[in-house]
Formats: sequence, C-alpha cells, structure tokens
Amino acid sequence: MSTNWYCLRVISNKERKIKERLDAHIERSNWREIVPHIIVPTEKIYKIRNGKKVIQERTLTPGYIMVEADPHRFTVEIIQAIANSKDVIHFLGRDNPEPMKEHEVKRMLSQVDSSEEEGESLADPFIIGEDVKVIEGPFQNFIGTIQEVNEEKKKLKLIIKVFGRGTEVELNFMQVEKQS
Repeated sequence: MSTNWYCLRVISNKERKIKERLDAHIERSNWREIVPHIIVPTEKIYKIRNGKKVIQERTLTPGYIMVEADPHRFTVEIIQAIANSKDVIHFLGRDNPEPMKEHEVKRMLSQVDSSEEEGESLADPFIIGEDVKVIEGPFQNFIGTIQEVNEEKKKLKLIIKVFGRGTEVELNFMQVEKQS
C-alpha cells in the first residue's frame, strides 16, 4: 500500500487531544487500514527549575498535525469526518487535501526521529557571556559569567569573582540557573 501524508490545520495547543480523538474515531469506524498514522511532530526539551531538570515535549509545528492515508481509499466521507472533528480547522487543500511533498515529510519525520535519538535539548540554552547564578556546590549563590558551553556533557565553564579575582570553574547545567 502506498500512502501519502497530509497536513491538517488544527487549533494550536490542542494537537495531542485532537490526535487522540481522531485515532479513536478512526478505530471505531474501522478506517485504520486507510489512515494508518496520525502524528503530532514533537521534540523533547528540558528546562531547569529550582535546580531540577524538568522534561517537556514541545510541538515542532504548532497548529498542524500530519495524517498518513491511502490516497486511493481516502474518501470524501473520511476526509469530512476528520475535517469536521472538534478543534480541526481544515486540511491544507480544504475539501481536496493536497499531499505533502516527499522532502517535507522526510524533513518532519527526521526531526522527530533525531529528537528521540538525541534525547532532550535545553529549551532555553545557555549562551557564552551570559551571567548565571550558582545554586549548588561550594560556589553557591555566586554569580558567574559563562565562558564555554559543552552541550554534549551538559557542562559550563564559568568565571566567578572570588576575593576580587576571576576564578574559572566547571559546573554542570543542574548546578546553575539563569538570572531573571
């Protein structure tokens, strides 16, 4: 079975709920062979709050869901059932959905795959030259300026003023927090 991917415009911030609702409707209507997958492209990100790593999923394409369907069996009935669901705006192409181009599909799916392989990325990355507050360890409550960021090891090199002199220290992301 050869399938195409279609782009469905939806109310932003409700993508997951809509996907769940559509999946349930497709199962009830026995359309799973015609519409095998519905995807909300997401990536895992983390933020540091009160010295704790908080992992969240962020939607890569707010307001859009990807729908895979067999173009030969994707009938007006199925299209309208999906398009007329709660919080769905319309397919791109409205009543005659336009399939996404292959390179668009590959790019979106590879972004989702790479996000899963790499794990999480920092939602609000550290920037060289930025001041951060040390929240853990012997330099707790000191303010340091970021000199180097090692994303792979999740470490920072900071210059902290101790007795009026700049001292270089290496800390992990969890030991500092951004200045408000």
